[in-house]
Amino acid sequence: MNKDKYPVVLSIAGSDSGGGAGIQADIKTISALGCYSTTVITAITAQNTLGVNNIYAIPSEFVGAQMTAVINDIPPSAIKIGVIYLKESAEIITSILKQYTEIPVVFDPVMISTSGANLMKSNSLSAFKNLLFPLTTLLTPNLDEAGLIAGMKVNNLAAMHTAASHIIDLGCNAVLIKGGHLKGNDLYDVYLDRDGRQRVFKSKAIQSNNTHGTGCTLSSAIASYLALGDDLLLAIEKGKDYVHQAIEQGESIRIGKGIGPLNHFFNPIK
Repeated sequence: MNKDKYPVVLSIAGSDSGGGAGIQADIKTISALGCYSTTVITAITAQNTLGVNNIYAIPSEFVGAQMTAVINDIPPSAIKIGVIYLKESAEIITSILKQYTEIPVVFDPVMISTSGANLMKSNSLSAFKNLLFPLTTLLTPNLDEAGLIAGMKVNNLAAMHTAASHIIDLGCNAVLIKGGHLKGNDLYDVYLDRDGRQRVFKSKAIQSNNTHGTGCTLSSAIASYLALGDDLLLAIEKGKDYVHQAIEQGESIRIGKGIGPLNHFFNPIK
């Protein structure tokens, strides 16, 4: 690989002190897929496999300072966005992204943790919709997040298609609604883009206790494959395959007392 073209992925997200999600999952994923990871930390959480105990938002000015420092010296080939706790941080991130519209952006709109902790201020969603969505190459909400964004209940395949249409109308280039919380042996993710292309990704569910950070891992994997030069649909396919393997290969590992992490490096811990 040409050293001047080494793929860099910038992750803008929160820190997970338990190491399974957020910035930590992103760094592991990006590194495992052969890219170089840079980071902008938007919030610090006190959490473990049992849930989020507390969250501290990084001041928005410092979020912008991190982002400017990194991009000026180590330009990213792709950007992944996760937790943005403050509306003001969303505004600053938007102002910087507008200067780099050629860089693909994968936005995983993390709003509420699995344990029920709020990971954004109540006024942040409007900033996401009005500011960040138009700059987003791919939005990757889960069922609950898609429901909040689209203003409807999303609990089956038909509703996923309807919600995807509503979300595209908000200005995103493309959306992938993740159906990992659907019941059944088969899982479905629904893709729709601004050009009207639709696709349903089907996969087999893996019965595992180790699924913490799945959404973070998928979005950073997609961003990594985009940085490596794949087109969007291929990046999604490869990203989903990577996550499937990371869950499958980490199925028997026991880390913590709650929902454990994926095995990002496919190397079980003895």
